[in-house]
Amino acid sequence: MSITTDQLRARAAGTFWLRLAAVALPLLMIAPAFWNGYPLLQWDTGGYLARWYEGYLVPSRSTVFGLYLHYGENFGFWINLAVQSLATLWLLQLTLRVLGLMQTFRFVAISLLLMLSTALPWLASMLLTDIFAGLSILSLFLLITGASRTSVLEKVSLFGFTAFAAATHSATLGVLLGLCVAGWMARPFLGRRLPIAGLAQASLTIVVGGLMLISANHALSGKWAWTPGGYGVAFGRMMQDGIVARYLGDHCPHESFKLCPYRNELPATADEFLWGTSMFNTLGRFEGLNDEMGNIVVHSLADYPAWQAGAALRAMGQQLLHVATGEGASVWIPHTYGIIERYIPAQVAPMRAARQQNRGVNFDYVNWLHVPVALVSMLALVGLLGHALANRRLDDLTLLAATVTLALLGNAFICGVISGPHDRYGARMVWVATFVVLMALFGSSGDDEPAEETSAAPCQEIQHAGLVDLVADRAHVVAARNIEHFRTGDDRP
Repeated sequence: MSITTDQLRARAAGTFWLRLAAVALPLLMIAPAFWNGYPLLQWDTGGYLARWYEGYLVPSRSTVFGLYLHYGENFGFWINLAVQSLATLWLLQLTLRVLGLMQTFRFVAISLLLMLSTALPWLASMLLTDIFAGLSILSLFLLITGASRTSVLEKVSLFGFTAFAAATHSATLGVLLGLCVAGWMARPFLGRRLPIAGLAQASLTIVVGGLMLISANHALSGKWAWTPGGYGVAFGRMMQDGIVARYLGDHCPHESFKLCPYRNELPATADEFLWGTSMFNTLGRFEGLNDEMGNIVVHSLADYPAWQAGAALRAMGQQLLHVATGEGASVWIPHTYGIIERYIPAQVAPMRAARQQNRGVNFDYVNWLHVPVALVSMLALVGLLGHALANRRLDDLTLLAATVTLALLGNAFICGVISGPHDRYGARMVWVATFVVLMALFGSSGDDEPAEETSAAPCQEIQHAGLVDLVADRAHVVAARNIEHFRTGDDRP
């Protein structure tokens, strides 16, 4: 079968742009870090970095993520950012491919729009667990629904990535667990759309992630234990809502809590109590108050159920609206700086020279765009589901939209109710909603050319050999139909 000169030129041009995108996109994904001159740091970064050196467990700081950061120290943590950038682009293109929407132009356009209009590149440029929260939603979805459209290597990679993400943060694990439970509950109604094998593999990632965390905790601290701190975070949220002050007021006359002398001096916010200079420090922080905080949390749930329910719903609703980029990264973060100075002195000079450490990072400007885009994306996501429901359509994109909606609601419930609403918790997830909306917009734009199709199988059944060329695209061999039909004497009209 002949190939025209124009076709060869078009194919060469396509290959050139593909190679250019393969080089440029990973760099653009972490452009904020290049602009900063150093990986972006956050309030919590120091707690993760210290896990390797201090050898004991602290609340809400995963040792798994601490080890991941430790292995990038000798490279100035740039290897961590490279992993985060490549993992992000891999999952974006794999999602497009599994949903039958993969085209080079579409992939590049969606990636660039996400970089410009969402928190995604800032998350990928930061030494924090947040980038894995949103990516794990995509990897879990692909693991469940993409079994027939992914290779064995891709399945193994998705499994390992999801398990690792679950081990990096308890909230991420909770959201993934909730999605698995929802999947098993929906299985009788959706049948083959949610394969049992995919659900089983996804559920197993939660187990493996938990074992990974417990094993890392034992390796670093000598204790077979889960990461501590749950009661303290929930206590802070209840204190912020006024529930703790009411509980102490009702019980201190006949019970001797350590906090009783301070019941009229409690800080206004959980952050001030847990991380500021409050009576929490005076009374021994988590070690000194953990049992008392747990007691108050449990008993206040029983004493004020209606108040607790109302506060939880308000916190969940507020969390859905807290989506601004950069919380905890545009302020002075002495704890993280102190950890780097104490344990990683080789990184002190480049860290101090970065824009962030010289008050050169201001997220107000990017949030003029990021916040409206995030809120509109969530509304559009609901619109997509409503339109699909009205038309009784359940395609792959609708299933992904439903998954992301459940993930956003689950994340808002877990983070808002337990920790209290924070922009950081919303920003790390809401970009996935923007991704789904962009896929819907580009998928309905009426492209003249069909999407690229790849398969895990080494070959595909070809119905008419005269209509197919086998061409190389990256590392895959894909089947592409010619736009010209060659008729022979035997061809039928």
